[in-house]
Amino acid sequence: MRVLAIDTALSNCAAAVLDNGAETACFEACGEEIGRGHAERLMDMIGEVMAETSTAFSDLDRVAVTVGPGSFTGLRVGLSVARGFGLVLGKPVVGITTLAAIARSCAPADGGAPLLVALTGKGEEVYCQEFTACGEPAGEAGVRTLSDLAAALPQSIRLAGSAAEKVADTLKAAPGQVLSCCGYPGIRDVAELGLTADPVVSSPSPLYLRPPDATPQKKGRIERQ
Repeated sequence: MRVLAIDTALSNCAAAVLDNGAETACFEACGEEIGRGHAERLMDMIGEVMAETSTAFSDLDRVAVTVGPGSFTGLRVGLSVARGFGLVLGKPVVGITTLAAIARSCAPADGGAPLLVALTGKGEEVYCQEFTACGEPAGEAGVRTLSDLAAALPQSIRLAGSAAEKVADTLKAAPGQVLSCCGYPGIRDVAELGLTADPVVSSPSPLYLRPPDATPQKKGRIERQ
């Protein structure tokens, strides 16, 4: 199976083609931590990985795209492109959460303490999800405060993600419990999860854990004098 993977959910912008029939060869465009401007870079990156692998779009079996948590603008870019390819090519599009992809790269698979992937939110909030030591989900993704986590998490939990150090300080965790502080997933991990994801349940729909800051303006009413 050959999958095109796209990640624009957070500060990074990346694309890759993974072919599990070619000794699991994965060809990645160099991801760039750009913060903004995903729309301007993404199509060039996709063109690079498609050309590098001599892959025609008709050769793809599916498209995988990160669905969040992430920025509203970045998510819209990746999801729009992925859905567009799926529609034109008639191929399934699967959504991969950024939390699951980070867990895949960091989970030690040693049968030990669980892993919490935590991304920086607003103020004391973090976007997080608990996983087993093998990277399998052990709870639902959600928005938690540091004080909530301090009261609920086991002292032995391992940590990954951009908010890992902040959570570790709150828990007074040992230095070895922080496995990674990277704030975005590796594109290969997105691609590998995309290979096995079930299109029926892994919908390419944005995972919004909190409402947007901007709210629609209320329509004003002009009173007649």
